Amino acid sequence: MKKRWPYYLANKPVQANTALEVFDKFSGERVARVAFADATAIDAAIAAAHAAREPMAAFPPDARRDVLEHCVKRFEARGEELALALCIEAGKPIRDARGEVTRLIDTFRIAAGEATRIGGEVLELQLSPRTRAYRGMTKRVPVGACSFITPFNFPLNLVAHKVAPAIAAGCPFVLKPAAKTPLGALIIGEVLAETHLPAGAFSILPCSNEDAAALVEDERIALLSFTGGLVGWDMKARAGRKKVTLELGGNAACIVDADPGRRLDEVVERLVFGAYYQSGQSCISVQRILVHRDVHDALVKKLVAAVKKLKAGDPREEATFIGPVIDEAAATRIDGWIHAALRGGAKALVRGKRLGNLLGASLLRDVPHDADLQRKEAFGPIACIDVFDNFDDAIARVNDSDFGLQAGVFTARIDHAMRAWDRLEVGGVVVGDVPSVRVDNMPYGGIKQSGVGREGVRCAIEDMTEPRLLVLRD
Repeated sequence: MKKRWPYYLANKPVQANTALEVFDKFSGERVARVAFADATAIDAAIAAAHAAREPMAAFPPDARRDVLEHCVKRFEARGEELALALCIEAGKPIRDARGEVTRLIDTFRIAAGEATRIGGEVLELQLSPRTRAYRGMTKRVPVGACSFITPFNFPLNLVAHKVAPAIAAGCPFVLKPAAKTPLGALIIGEVLAETHLPAGAFSILPCSNEDAAALVEDERIALLSFTGGLVGWDMKARAGRKKVTLELGGNAACIVDADPGRRLDEVVERLVFGAYYQSGQSCISVQRILVHRDVHDALVKKLVAAVKKLKAGDPREEATFIGPVIDEAAATRIDGWIHAALRGGAKALVRGKRLGNLLGASLLRDVPHDADLQRKEAFGPIACIDVFDNFDDAIARVNDSDFGLQAGVFTARIDHAMRAWDRLEVGGVVVGDVPSVRVDNMPYGGIKQSGVGREGVRCAIEDMTEPRLLVLRD
């Protein structure tokens, strides 16, 4: 691991300073110093991206594909380095870190395939005698310069879901990675710098939230894509006329029906994964579990036993399932929400201990309806479990949320599966598994406070391009 890292301004590494310190999230030791961009650098990056609009639009689709395929090969070659960087800067257990590297590669590979498939359509304009002489066609063209702001929890894959579609679509961009986890994005920058992208095609700039205001407000930016907290709604209000896509989290629920359609052991295995994978620091982490009374007692017994076995500790160790959360302030907040729920009448089936920013897994039942653990996004290794008697009541309880990203349903009944798809107020319904499932080519996003727009490579490319019409008169 290098000790000093530049940022990337208009495709070039710039070691402007070493102002940003990056820490090992488990040991607390400083592992690297990173160049930290100021407002001047951000303005220069926006200007470069704006100037690169025409060269990027003219960059042929097969050349865009070749850039993305080069990235795939280089990420494969540097896979263990990328995983270790995730393990250190994000505290992600090493097995999960390797999984995220796989998703990074998948996302770039999908985008490479899409780069030469961005087409249009033929329109039938002969709708009446008046229009019999006309033909219509559309093609999709890049929207222009884009700005991307990404969070700490998936420092590779959430960057990939913005960067790879932008290259496929022919859009120059400026990326602000999370200041707590910039290294993965900078390794991506190293690889992009090896390619023949037009000058100004990309900038990757760790910077302050204050200086990043230009990425939201500058009129030279045509599209803003933000993944993070509810501050995204304020960004949307400040963004002016540019396109905006937001993914702002959730408090995902999973329904376990009277006949789950799976063995209880398998249901428990998936619930444990969904709730505690990556210490619960996922927007689609299982936070609320609703179990039918017929299977409640048997499932809870198995679930408690499984949660108690989860190992929390050093993320470098292969056996570790739960690593540290991003910082001690986050751990203190999560622990405080658990204490508040217990004071309000909740019962702890499993109560994880906190040591600094390392927080063991917790499982609570009878959490008050108005508790933060029910209403807000916990973003930690905690799940709440409740019982239901009627499937429609379970749907109503899932919908009683300010968020609506994804939901999971374990059921053997096709009518219940279809009812969930029809009535759950979420962006995606996963039947036969937890809501934590995401495949990198599927439309992904939510409603309500969870955001606006859809990610997924093809959806992102559609956002980053727009139809241009041609009408021909015979």
